Amino acid sequence: MSVLTIYPDSYSGNQPKQSKRYTDFSDIERELAGIYVKFERWTANRELTSDDDQATIIAAYQESIDKLKQLYGFQSVDVINLSPDNPDKAVFRQKFLAEHIHDDFEVRFFIDGCGLFYLHVGGKVYAVLCEKGDLISVPANTTHWFDMGAYPSFKVIRLFTMPEGWVAKFTGSEIALSFPTFDEIVAELKETSIPSPSGRGLG
Repeated sequence: MSVLTIYPDSYSGNQPKQSKRYTDFSDIERELAGIYVKFERWTANRELTSDDDQATIIAAYQESIDKLKQLYGFQSVDVINLSPDNPDKAVFRQKFLAEHIHDDFEVRFFIDGCGLFYLHVGGKVYAVLCEKGDLISVPANTTHWFDMGAYPSFKVIRLFTMPEGWVAKFTGSEIALSFPTFDEIVAELKETSIPSPSGRGLG
């Protein structure tokens, strides 16, 4: 289940009464549209397996990808895959944890697994827990960070308008340290009987 939690950006520590949580897709879509973030669900045009290569995966979502290309002028598409046994998982996680912006869109479609985007907009932090089938498109120059958890497990399609691909400008803020991590939020969802994305973390 996809989950959106909205916090004030002054949030510090365990203050659940200061946050508001949404689990209904239409509610999440509406709240994110208010900050110009696109949130959609995509469906493949064929059955995919864990052994499928990048070209096969992209072809399965080609119609949806082409629509976004026409709307926003995306020039390149790729697929990245990160598993819990990756020896560099801690390095990859740390790369995205600090607040930053991009000159380009940040577009991610989750083919499998899940991850948590934190969007810092208008005095609030929107923590978006994305799962398999979710597409999130964050506009350029939106302050944000991303947590994949201590044992990341996801496969995503990325789209870029710029040939350089993923290039971050870090704000220098330590705001991310004040908010629950991916693993803490998944644990909280388990305690409140809300299914985590793709069943991950609820063992």
